[in-house]
Amino acid sequence: MMKSEELFERAVKRIPGGVNSPVRAYGSVEEAPRFIQRAEGCKVFDADGNTYTDYIGSWGPMILGHNHEKIREAVIRASENGLSFGCATEREVEMAEFICERIPHVEMIRMVNSGTEAVMSAIRVARGYTGKTKIIKFAGCYHGHTDAMLVSAGSGVMTSGVPDSAGVPKGCTQDTMIAVYNDLNSVRQLMEESRDGAAAVIVEPVAANMGVVPPKEGFLQGLRDLCDAHGALLIFDEVITGFRLGFCGAAGFYGVRPDLVTYGKIIGAGMPVGAYGGRKEIMEMVAPAGAVYQAGTLSGNPVAMAAGLVQLRTLWEDQEIYTRLCRKGEMLFDGIRKILMKKGIEYQVNSVASLGCMFFTEHPVTDYATAKQSDTKAFSEYFRYMLNQGIHMAPSQFEAMFLSDAHTEEEIGETLDVIEGYFSGI
Repeated sequence: MMKSEELFERAVKRIPGGVNSPVRAYGSVEEAPRFIQRAEGCKVFDADGNTYTDYIGSWGPMILGHNHEKIREAVIRASENGLSFGCATEREVEMAEFICERIPHVEMIRMVNSGTEAVMSAIRVARGYTGKTKIIKFAGCYHGHTDAMLVSAGSGVMTSGVPDSAGVPKGCTQDTMIAVYNDLNSVRQLMEESRDGAAAVIVEPVAANMGVVPPKEGFLQGLRDLCDAHGALLIFDEVITGFRLGFCGAAGFYGVRPDLVTYGKIIGAGMPVGAYGGRKEIMEMVAPAGAVYQAGTLSGNPVAMAAGLVQLRTLWEDQEIYTRLCRKGEMLFDGIRKILMKKGIEYQVNSVASLGCMFFTEHPVTDYATAKQSDTKAFSEYFRYMLNQGIHMAPSQFEAMFLSDAHTEEEIGETLDVIEGYFSGI
């Protein structure tokens, strides 16, 4: 028995499902999770001594690669002064100044401890600022596991979300309305039916939790226009796209300015951290400056801030990183498209820069309903083959592949050879 299998047998006895987050579960691909011991560059190493080329990257934040030397050194130096104070530190100020001085749509920012917490807080601020209660989200977009965001993600427009998890009372989701991603008319319909009662529209500007689904041309600007017309705030959930598509995230990449933006662990170089920010007059609603309460004992943790500052400074000072990432994304995802075309297989490959996903369906994927048409059994077989060939991906059809600056063209080429080998054998 593999060490990972032994660890999983122990884990299921003490941890629900044997994992501390459902995205780590391998049940849908009929495998035991690989237990990772260490990582370096674009490689991860499991408890059984296997080496994998990694396309998870801790779900996105390892944009410079795993265990980056400068980040590691910053963490060690910060740890020598203590791990947590629960008090104000200089690094919190440096982080806030660094982001706000470089990102036009972030005039003030508040640190939190996760993307989920950032979204929860941004929604509360939007309601406090507008005096409205309704929130519009999109089917298939994930915004963390707070009650109001855990709503059924159906294929049609829903004016009142239905809880998608046990333990969530109906009252917690009655003000969450569900629109269809890439469909402006569905948003317009909800705005009108709510009689302009929507405090905000929250969106993943590139949907990356139903696989990768890019916005159609004009979709994000259309959301901006609808929010302006109906007195709602536009919130970009950039937990995945922030500092990845470019230093200014999807907002800069697509040239659309949100009112509020949420970030995740990428601003901590992979450590547990998040943030939300936006226009000054909105953010000044947050306590202790304003009447919208939000707090966090460990927010702005000095070790996480030290790691994050090194990563963000590196990205700012060498923005050729984004050029390299786009080139690598083209090599990988265009390479997959060419393999499929050569083999006469009509699966879909969606990608934006260094984010991408192959959908096991013949139909174009533009929203949650079309993503769900994918053949998850076929994906499972593909996943197992790739894992056994040393390619580490998310164990789900509906997750993204993440490239880092540490991936080389040689390693991407080797990945494409493995993919071609799989499709040559089916």
